[in-house]
Amino acid sequence: MIVPPLNRKLLAILAADMVGYSRAMEADEAGTIERLKSVRAELFDPAISQHHGRLIKLMGDGALVAFDSVVDAVACAAEIQSAAAARNEGLPEPERIVFRIGVNLGDVALVDGDVYGDGVNVAARLQQLADAGGVIVSGTAFDHLQGKLDWSLDFAGEQQVKNISRPVRMYRLRLDGKRPRWTLRKVMSRWRGTAAAIALFALLSGGGTWWLFHSAALGAKPSVAVLPFNNFGGDEVTGRLADGLTEDIITDLAQFPELDVVARNSTQAYKGKSLDVRQVASALDVGYVLEGSIQRQGSRLRITAQLIDAKTGNHLWSERWDRPAEDVFAIQTEIAEQVTNRLGNGVGLIQGAGRAAAKRKRPDNLTVYDYYLLGTERIEKITVADEQEAIRLLNLAVELDPEFARAWVELYHAHNILAGFGINRESEIKAAADVAERAVRLDPSDAEAHAVFGMSLKDKGDNARAKVELDTALRLAPGSAEILTFYSGFAAGFDESERGAQLVDQVIRLDPNYPMWATAFYSAAYFMAGRYEDALKMLERKTTDNYSKWEWVMRSSSFAALDRIDETNASVRETLKRYPDLTVEGMVNEFRLSKTERGRFIETMPPAGFPLCAKPEALAEVAKPVRLPECEAVEAKPLGQP
Repeated sequence: MIVPPLNRKLLAILAADMVGYSRAMEADEAGTIERLKSVRAELFDPAISQHHGRLIKLMGDGALVAFDSVVDAVACAAEIQSAAAARNEGLPEPERIVFRIGVNLGDVALVDGDVYGDGVNVAARLQQLADAGGVIVSGTAFDHLQGKLDWSLDFAGEQQVKNISRPVRMYRLRLDGKRPRWTLRKVMSRWRGTAAAIALFALLSGGGTWWLFHSAALGAKPSVAVLPFNNFGGDEVTGRLADGLTEDIITDLAQFPELDVVARNSTQAYKGKSLDVRQVASALDVGYVLEGSIQRQGSRLRITAQLIDAKTGNHLWSERWDRPAEDVFAIQTEIAEQVTNRLGNGVGLIQGAGRAAAKRKRPDNLTVYDYYLLGTERIEKITVADEQEAIRLLNLAVELDPEFARAWVELYHAHNILAGFGINRESEIKAAADVAERAVRLDPSDAEAHAVFGMSLKDKGDNARAKVELDTALRLAPGSAEILTFYSGFAAGFDESERGAQLVDQVIRLDPNYPMWATAFYSAAYFMAGRYEDALKMLERKTTDNYSKWEWVMRSSSFAALDRIDETNASVRETLKRYPDLTVEGMVNEFRLSKTERGRFIETMPPAGFPLCAKPEALAEVAKPVRLPECEAVEAKPLGQP
């Protein structure tokens, strides 16, 4: 039988779902159905028709709509949410109908009037991740929307979503008003009479976005300028908070060696002045502007920040925090850490913009920093092929600039991940140790260089020196999500398992859009602290094809600790299929584990059903192997005795 080819088409898919549908149906089934029908007739149907959409199907509390134009799809989503918000004003809470909406642009299969495929699945997953009343747009949709919408889109990170192997870029549609059509000078003119102060955030990448203003220097890095936040309150306490927040952001951003941070004495000259973004960018040689404000409203503070492309005036990102005003210093620390991790983190907006620009360049026109950016992107994909390509790209960077410590830092990660996959394990571990030591020697002020050097020492069993290096990293960059991540995964190695789990909780608050690679550290930290549910949630962020042997063991052992018998048995079978010689004794002797780490594996692996005893040859090269009592007892029995 010849199966005819599927009818495929590139479509924008809008997936919508009602928030709290089950609860509302339980409380008032007839009323909920009637209100939902009314909303569909008054809001959904007209918006879909106006924007040339086709309703594919209704799903009780949700809907699936297809559009030929992604601009129409996102405009329709914005119109629905805005109209729903207006309708809900004045209604009691039980009578409000609130939706989440996800929009994706992708290839779909058309079958009997329905749509199938990843294009649909991604839209559905994004809808689940949207805020109540909000819209999440995929990266593919975003790439086709540039300059075509009156609403702004803020980068919301990458997520590993269920049944989709690749991470999905996400953007949050800002629905609190259309994008301003005026320049920053016009905006500032409305603020005359206040203590106007703007926080500048500049991004220029040496082969990334440096081309916005002039040709790239060989090793040029993004540069950042920060000016005081605008104090709308006018009182001295709020003014001190504004100045303190500005200084904290400058200090925290300076902890990222991949950035050049403009000193405060250079930016302070702009305080209270009416500014034009392009003039400031030219004067300070920067490409992006982060403007912010602080406003006191009774007993609360409202702090805003927004990132602006200095060349186009487009808003790339914004955030707002509403906090009680009792403890202004705690607020200052929290906001500064969140802003710097969002913008300066290795997977933050700076690197993301630089990578996008590097990809637009010809291969023969790449610089040191381009190779570095593209290499770090490959590392985060965590596959053997990507790690090997990352090493190739990063080696090109250090060939051009052997003193570039950050590239040596990233080479450690790539070599270490390959070792975790079992690829030329001994040689990769040695290579990782060599590049880590070189990185910290080249730049002793780089917190991450100390972190990777500490991790390499831990792999050698030198726990005392490893802890010194990781403590140094934490002291140099106490608010860095990356440093907190690295420490969390190794805390149990210093017999600090509870601290490791607490650091994960802290870093997730700082960076809720944490990258996929970080889940390896987080799952280990939670597992070692006995938080098995949390460990499994982290492991589920990755596909099992990307698991190391340690992750397979933690997954199986976590299922066993939670008495999830069927899942335990299936996971152990798959683990032993991949690693047929795996035993409990082999695991606890493979690395120089701490007492805490060794104890956790000995506690959880036997109930999962892993073989206990290692073969003698497997322990032959271990000076003082750790033995299980059961295995020693078996060996001690005379030959032939049962």
